[in-house]
Amino acid sequence: MTQNITVNEDGVEQIALSSYSQQAYLNYSMYVINDRALPHIGDGLKPVQRRIIYAMSELSLKSTAKFKKSARTIGDVIGKFHPHGDSACYEAMVLMAQPFSYRYPLVDGQGNWGSPDDPKSFAAMRYTESKLRKYADILLSELEQGTVEWKLNFDGTLQEPQILPARLPNVLLNGGSGIAVGMATDIPPHNLREVASACIHLLESPSATVADLMTHIQGPDYPTAAEIISPREDIVSLYETGKGSIRSRAVYHIESGDIVVTALPYQVSGAKVLEQIAAQMQKKKLPMVVDLRDESDHENPTRIVIVPRSNRVDTDTLMLHLFASTDLERTYRVNFNIIGTNGRPQVKNLRSLLKEWLEFRTDTVKRRLQNRLDRILQRLHILEGLLVAFLNIDEVIHIIRTEEKPRPVLMERFGISEIQAEAILELKLRHLAKLEEVKIRGEQNELDAERERLELILGSATRLKTLIRKEITQDAEDFGDDRCCPIVSRTEAQAFSETELMSTEPITVVLSERGWARSAKGHEVEPEALQYKSGDGFKFAALGRSNQNAIFIDSTGRTYSLPSHTLPSARGQGEPLTGRLTPESGASFEGVLMGDEKQRVLLASDGGYGFVAKIEDLQSKNKSGKSVLKLPKGSKVMPPLIVKDYASDVVVAITNEGRMLSFALSELPELSRGKGNKIISIPSARASERVEFVVALCVLGAGETLAVHAGRRHLNMKASDLEHYKGERGRRGNKLPRGFQNVDRVEVIGVS
Repeated sequence: MTQNITVNEDGVEQIALSSYSQQAYLNYSMYVINDRALPHIGDGLKPVQRRIIYAMSELSLKSTAKFKKSARTIGDVIGKFHPHGDSACYEAMVLMAQPFSYRYPLVDGQGNWGSPDDPKSFAAMRYTESKLRKYADILLSELEQGTVEWKLNFDGTLQEPQILPARLPNVLLNGGSGIAVGMATDIPPHNLREVASACIHLLESPSATVADLMTHIQGPDYPTAAEIISPREDIVSLYETGKGSIRSRAVYHIESGDIVVTALPYQVSGAKVLEQIAAQMQKKKLPMVVDLRDESDHENPTRIVIVPRSNRVDTDTLMLHLFASTDLERTYRVNFNIIGTNGRPQVKNLRSLLKEWLEFRTDTVKRRLQNRLDRILQRLHILEGLLVAFLNIDEVIHIIRTEEKPRPVLMERFGISEIQAEAILELKLRHLAKLEEVKIRGEQNELDAERERLELILGSATRLKTLIRKEITQDAEDFGDDRCCPIVSRTEAQAFSETELMSTEPITVVLSERGWARSAKGHEVEPEALQYKSGDGFKFAALGRSNQNAIFIDSTGRTYSLPSHTLPSARGQGEPLTGRLTPESGASFEGVLMGDEKQRVLLASDGGYGFVAKIEDLQSKNKSGKSVLKLPKGSKVMPPLIVKDYASDVVVAITNEGRMLSFALSELPELSRGKGNKIISIPSARASERVEFVVALCVLGAGETLAVHAGRRHLNMKASDLEHYKGERGRRGNKLPRGFQNVDRVEVIGVS
């Protein structure tokens, strides 16, 4: 971005504040991206990590060396290459030493370097000791062979490598994460053998697709043995786009009825998992678990024991709940945002990443071979000069003894270069023995053979590929291991709902005339005997269980749902439903229902219409309910009735005119909402005036009898008695006997 700079009369340069701030922020963001937060595709390291590894190699802290205090290493790093805080630098070093954080650790630590439960519990750097691991040779072995560019350190007194010449794509093997300005990276670790195999395949088949490469790379491979449960299509999409997510789940088995967790997801603390499960137990959200133990030790780094209440507990369902509600299952974000060989950050898919790294590796190998060839040619040039000296040893000695400046004389006399003349002058007397001539010729022959081999490789792309493939294969044999994380297909985790975690006690929900509701334990409650507010009384009751919803229906045909366990106890007088629900103005509550979601109920209006619905169709999460029963003009809602057997139950309807009709319930349709079909015929002209309407409605099961009450009189009707009133749905029905023209109520008497 160009900046418009002007110069005022006093010679002071001026620039717009907006332009200056934009440029300053851009410079800062590019510094954070390139020099702090994102790894380079070549060696997979951030600058601080690269400097730590290089400083340790300069201190000769190879894998075969003795351990040295970490403070010494960090001192060299921040004093020579990385002028930042020592604590941040040491933490970066610790991360590379933790086998539970790095798939292939670069640093070998001695002392307290943290634990999986608390990765930051490591000791101070004055206490710990460290050196490089053998795996660090992957990054350092070719450093002094002319393979990389060097740059001055921060104060211009030392040289440091711009990048390390990695022999394997460490950016995939150990992964990494970082947050820059406006971008971030999250690269999961992978298995070395799989990545090496994919590199060889792409090297031999440059047109290979991501799908081809995924026959070698199955997916990420974290340092823990937890399962990767992401669907195959999600993993494929991740590698094709460079973005996505990976789900990892703990591994468990059943041991003597107990659940034993033996592996946790990457970067998950066992102590935190124990806290999460214990918190649910304390809040009584895990009634099926009675005990929780941590039996982890040196032999079993992860061993969490969960004890179910009994052997009737479904352990698989319990674990699915824990996977959904604790860190026993974790989702990791993946974003292959890497600084490429062009120095620019970019999100790369698997193919482009490996292809660019192979280009980097090919260039590195070419530079290594060319550097070796240049050294061989330089040595051969010197050996030619030395051979001239040995063939003319007496004359050479005479010139050196007699001439003040023997170098130009030697160059002129024997036609040799300045470098050759200097090499002759630096010969020691002991090297003038005749045997040295044989050694020179032998060295010449060896170097000539190596020169020819190097020239052949550099001149042939096929030979170069073969060399790279052999080196990758050898490194895979030296440093490769088996996959840690199995990739499996598992059931989707799902937490228990609040009702599933509750005890399923039998309860009775009572509705009063003024719309007050309460819940009583058990089914032997006498709702009429409960205490009610002055002017209020019993209206309707429903039997169910504490983990079911209570469904209320109002005078407009709308239904409302409330968890029954949240209703106040029947020891008091309850609470008004209008405090938790918002029915239409003037509406009153006419009934209450409870039961399983598939339970059928009969909904009807006193206008003689109705239908059969399932309780699941009546559920509503809205405080304003849902419209279910459409009422004919001028009609009212009848209390809902439980259906015992839709195929065999019988409907009995009685009007205020003393007419009764009985027919099979199956003649009514199953609907989720609506007006329904005609139950009993009521003349339409008279219905508008509400002269005739349904006063009683009941559902009779097999063997049940009907008691019809009219004032003080009552009439018990068996199945044979109902034959007289049996007819097709929607008929007028027959008149009841004299004295039962004004029916007050009907009562269903169960099988004795």
